[in-house]
Amino acid sequence: MKQFKAESKRLLDLMINSIYTHKEIFLRELISNASDAIDKLYYQSLQDGSTGLDRDDFEIFLIPDKEARTLTIRDNGIGMTKNELENNLGVIAKSGSLQFKSQMAEKDGDKDVDIIGQFGVGFYSAFMVADHVTVTSRAYGSDEAARWESSGVEGYTVSDAEKETHGTEIVLHIKPSTEEENYDEYLDCYRLRMLVKKYSDYIRYPIRMDMERSRLKEGSKDEYETYTETETLNSMVPLWKKNKNEITPEEYNRFYKEKFFDWEDPARVIHSSAEGTATYNALLFIPSHAPMDYYSKEYEKGLQLYASGVMIMDKCADLLPDHFSFVRGLVDSQDLSLNISREMLQHDRQLKLIAGRIEKKIKSELLTMLRNDREAYEAFFKNFGLQLKYGLYAEYGAHKELLKDLVLFYSSSEKKMVTLGEYVSRMKEGQKDIYYACGENIAQIEALPQTELLRDKGYEILCFTDNVDEFAIKMLGTYEEKNFKNICADDLDLDTDEEKEAIKKLMEEHQDVLDAMKDVLGDKVKEVSLSNRLKSHPVCITTKGQITLEMEKVLNSMPGAENNQVKAERVLEINASHPVFATLCALREKDPDKLKLYTGLLYDQALLMEGMKLDDPVAFSNGICSLMV
Repeated sequence: MKQFKAESKRLLDLMINSIYTHKEIFLRELISNASDAIDKLYYQSLQDGSTGLDRDDFEIFLIPDKEARTLTIRDNGIGMTKNELENNLGVIAKSGSLQFKSQMAEKDGDKDVDIIGQFGVGFYSAFMVADHVTVTSRAYGSDEAARWESSGVEGYTVSDAEKETHGTEIVLHIKPSTEEENYDEYLDCYRLRMLVKKYSDYIRYPIRMDMERSRLKEGSKDEYETYTETETLNSMVPLWKKNKNEITPEEYNRFYKEKFFDWEDPARVIHSSAEGTATYNALLFIPSHAPMDYYSKEYEKGLQLYASGVMIMDKCADLLPDHFSFVRGLVDSQDLSLNISREMLQHDRQLKLIAGRIEKKIKSELLTMLRNDREAYEAFFKNFGLQLKYGLYAEYGAHKELLKDLVLFYSSSEKKMVTLGEYVSRMKEGQKDIYYACGENIAQIEALPQTELLRDKGYEILCFTDNVDEFAIKMLGTYEEKNFKNICADDLDLDTDEEKEAIKKLMEEHQDVLDAMKDVLGDKVKEVSLSNRLKSHPVCITTKGQITLEMEKVLNSMPGAENNQVKAERVLEINASHPVFATLCALREKDPDKLKLYTGLLYDQALLMEGMKLDDPVAFSNGICSLMV
């Protein structure tokens, strides 16, 4: 028996125990090696025509044997000589495929030979599931065959063998199952078929296996017999590499539902490819509904990543930004730098280039849907619009320019969802700001006292009903040089100079009443003032500064905020023309105690209209009762 070198022993031990996360990966690696061996012979045939073989002549065959506990992977590729068995399998991390690519590049300048293997370590993943591995191979054009055998780090033997045809046959003696590991599954035909569909469905050569079937015996109504049928396990031709004009919507929908386990057709299909600095094919889908766990910590974003048709990762999160995390699909590229196990990516420039192009493509498709199929877009936005709004706010607004034209808000005047661009296009002459209001629902917002003045002036109001809305807009800052203004801000600057002067004079005349009310409310409000914004309502609450009432509600409802409450600078505004104000003025001299009662009730009334919780609901109830009796 020949011994692995000390360095190779350590690497082999690492291969078996550390490099691969999932043991099932071994089948992908061995099938990829078989595909590479066929590729080498096929490329040789194309170059010199000496083989007389056609692509249809090639295949990979799986043979599980439960009784013998063996799994055989057989190909009719280029095969290996005795020396090549020694060099390629006796020296760990020496890749015959990589050497072949280098030779082709030197010979013909062809740097794009599509061979999967790079590191020369994939073969040794077999020892994760097998306690003994036998490789019998015969090189194409040779009459001699050789056999390589090993039980792992102890070493290996190479001997002469008999084999009728060219190619390689690998026999794995599968380990016995333990309490922790079920190795028996790698002898089960249906499990093997599933693994082929998962990892190797798009290997370009047929992967076949004999499957046991059952059928009624001829002439019998209830007696069955078993028979064997050879089944091709893989699809071979990836849908994403076909011409888009050759694919029907039904094919896209079927692929999506089978691949991503959805029961509904996707809302949108994005089929794209790129060449040059970043070469890849992408097949992306926008789902027609959000998964149950989409807005939870359990949801895992990412696209399936393929390298030359072999699946490398099931969810590559780096290919999708968070704001487009709802997109499902896959990317196939030969240009990405993989780590040694091919289960993970090395972060490189190519990955970032592909991710950037995919992000732009998704935005382009969403804009097209928004412009050409508004009903479909609004249905999409109902499912995933919240994620786009989070994207506006996230990372200090880093993606706001990308997303600002994709978000929708309900319009008070249009009675439907509108874009920011549509709002701006309808702005009144001389209107300087984009007005919005926050609330739990549309009805509550439309009932706010602050909306009366803007409706009278014919101004459109955007209704914000999601917690993130105002934070997103604050991060956006402006849209087409228009500022956003909350209608509950203390100064909307809608009064004429005459109206401003009149209210200022009135406040000076009744400052004692306003001061008395401020004393009653204490630090609950920053100030009490008179207002021209109110029409039929006697009172409302507005805010000064950057923190609004809605932001106060959201921030204080977050986990851990109990001991660090945020408070907006509230202003209690009184309608100077409402009869209630005249009553308040009269009470200032006649009944100061009743002024205190009325002040508290008016403040609580304003809170209720804003959808805020009362500081003391019992005191509010008692105050109402005292008026009634």
